[in-house]
Amino acid sequence: MSIQRYHVGPRLCEIVVHNNTVYLAGQVAEETLNQGAKQQTEEVLEMIDRLLGEVGSDKTRILTAQIWLADMADYDAMNEAWSAWVPQGHTPARATVESKLAMPEYKVEIKIVAAL
Repeated sequence: MSIQRYHVGPRLCEIVVHNNTVYLAGQVAEETLNQGAKQQTEEVLEMIDRLLGEVGSDKTRILTAQIWLADMADYDAMNEAWSAWVPQGHTPARATVESKLAMPEYKVEIKIVAAL
């Protein structure tokens, strides 16, 4: 079985594809760092759409989602963006937890596993 890696950096790569499964690295906002959790979530979900599209998958094929919030008080704001984005009938298994993130500006990080 081959393993394909995309956007390989010194510490991680953005996408790994193995055995018809797509693994995305945790995604955080870049453009909306000074905005709220809803805006950061919307940006992250756009990034996920783009990355899945690069390898021929899409959000209807997401198997699992792991979501980390810097503050669980942002749960409703994150869910507002998530609910507008996720296709009904294609909701993945999902976990959401509060966790200290890599930078204090980050409000949300999302990691996805999807089928091809």
